[in-house]
Amino acid sequence: MTDSSFEVRIFNLEVRKRSNGTSGFRLLWQVGPRRRFSRTFNTKALADAERAKLLTAAKKGEPFSIETGRPVSYGSKAGEVSWYEFAVGFVDKTWPTNSVNQRKNVAKALMTATVALVRTPLPARFDPVRVRTALREWAFHAKRRGDKAAPPADIREILDWVERNTLSMAAWEDSQLVDRVLGALGTKLDGTAAAPSSVLRNRRIMNLVIELAVRRGVLAKNPLPKGKVSNAAPRVADAIDKRSLLNTDQVQAMLEWIGTRRYGYVYRAFFATLLYAGLRPEEAVALRVADVSLPPEAAVTADGVPEWGEAVVHEAQPEVGSGWTDSGEPHEKRGLKGRPVGDTRTVPLHPDLVALLRAVIERLELQPGDLLFPGQLKGGMLAGSVLRRCWGKARKAVLPPHVFHSIAGQRVYGCRNICLTNWLNDGIPPATVARWAGNSVQVLLAVYARCIDGRDADYQRRAYGTRYIRAS
Repeated sequence: MTDSSFEVRIFNLEVRKRSNGTSGFRLLWQVGPRRRFSRTFNTKALADAERAKLLTAAKKGEPFSIETGRPVSYGSKAGEVSWYEFAVGFVDKTWPTNSVNQRKNVAKALMTATVALVRTPLPARFDPVRVRTALREWAFHAKRRGDKAAPPADIREILDWVERNTLSMAAWEDSQLVDRVLGALGTKLDGTAAAPSSVLRNRRIMNLVIELAVRRGVLAKNPLPKGKVSNAAPRVADAIDKRSLLNTDQVQAMLEWIGTRRYGYVYRAFFATLLYAGLRPEEAVALRVADVSLPPEAAVTADGVPEWGEAVVHEAQPEVGSGWTDSGEPHEKRGLKGRPVGDTRTVPLHPDLVALLRAVIERLELQPGDLLFPGQLKGGMLAGSVLRRCWGKARKAVLPPHVFHSIAGQRVYGCRNICLTNWLNDGIPPATVARWAGNSVQVLLAVYARCIDGRDADYQRRAYGTRYIRAS
């Protein structure tokens, strides 16, 4: 499908008087029955030269792009390829190598851009939510699109309409259409602004798509803005918001409450692993009994201190949905974040956490190859929805109303943030915390430095010894 026309009208030059007294020469031409384009030149010679080029192309019978107004032969192949066709091809190319989360994010970004690049408004009979579902779950889902089972009739109708009515890649050569796409990428369906992190992720994905178009000669250059421009991608705060952290008493009260629930001894041990060992949730759910080394009960060091255990973390299994994984399982098996394939890290286990883990192993009679935190029903991996629901109920039951309605402890992942912040506040060197947490020192300090607390008074006393201003 192309967005070009052989119906071209090129008008005579117009003289345009400017406010500074000089004259400009406006070239006006029309492509198709309604679309008009114009360019203004400083001299009549330049305007005549450009008009002659357009007349020559029109006399040769060359098609003109409806989006840019330029002859299709002027540069790229953009007018010959539809955006929908290219976006589907991008999904098929990147699907095998993308992580499951990246597959989902690519589908969401392409879905939003495609809705912004249709030639006419969506028909009234189409539900906007259903249109987005059709694009995200079928058009830009290589696995489902390749299945022999046909999509539902309404999905097929939507996709057929979108395929017929999507603009060509030449739309990316029109600055107004580019701005329309960027605006859509920064807006949710209800019209409110999307989170800066979502906008930045969408922009990065679109850059990958456009760069592929440039490499393949479909576009001459990448039109997406970079640098300090008004519609550049927003900045995303790296640092943790200190208000999102719970204090020690609140954490202890929530763990105690969780422990009183049905199957609570497993849930309490899981959350304690995040809170006292700093594991990511996707790392904790993948732990096996053989991955932890627990000292005997009541074992102490020569100094009379209870012995610590340790966990060897080597795998993560984020929950991403069975429809997006190659295996059909809801969790994707992968290595550690930001680490080479097969890499591991060793994390110390606090003696109190050791006691909780030992209780789980003994009570469930777990074997070395079993999951350390098995699910309640079938013994499989703990479901993210179950963990979020459990954590949410504990927040509501334990925290005061003003804390519950704040951002404090809203996310399960925040348990890891609490742990790493406490380690830093306890004076553990950042290099050691970074090694335990699986971060670089640079990332650790950028994210958690604002949450280090309780040492300002000591630093102020030290600084007072240097008198910068002498009394007269």
